[in-house]
Amino acid sequence: MLEFNKRFVEEKQYEPFVSDKFPDKKIVILTCMDTRLTELLPQALGLKNGDAKIIKNAGAVLSHPFGSAMRSILVALYALGAEEVVVVGHYDCGMAAIEPSVVIEEMERRGIDPQTLKTLKSSGMDLEQWLHGFDSVEENVVHSINLINNHPLLPPGTNVHGFVIDPATGRLDPVEA
Repeated sequence: MLEFNKRFVEEKQYEPFVSDKFPDKKIVILTCMDTRLTELLPQALGLKNGDAKIIKNAGAVLSHPFGSAMRSILVALYALGAEEVVVVGHYDCGMAAIEPSVVIEEMERRGIDPQTLKTLKSSGMDLEQWLHGFDSVEENVVHSINLINNHPLLPPGTNVHGFVIDPATGRLDPVEA
């Protein structure tokens, strides 16, 4: 990677991507970290580098009203020029099929001490619940839209939109909250 990067910089291949920190289209997007969306999502939305703030996490799940994803949305709205929020889930999402117990077993297999897991549980941390995804991508998008719309720090009048994208074709299906 470093060798490639050295050539990238020396050959000024970065020039087509030059932008500033303010989104040209004034939107912030919450979406999934799925690798299929890395280039597909911006193309399907007609976005180029610099058009949008894109926040990615597993499943596009907004799990806590004062967590880092919501903080990023609010920073984009208040400090970086975004005016609208778009939540984009996708079909065939791994978070819809995730088995928390299998993930926990893999943690142990890869060296997490079972005592650590026991300590977390006795401290009130429910790893199974924390790792649980969702049953319906549409319901997950609606949940995130509602959490954003009802956030006490959301600028009044902010439009919040929801979509589900097909990771095979890029087709967008609107989701109403």
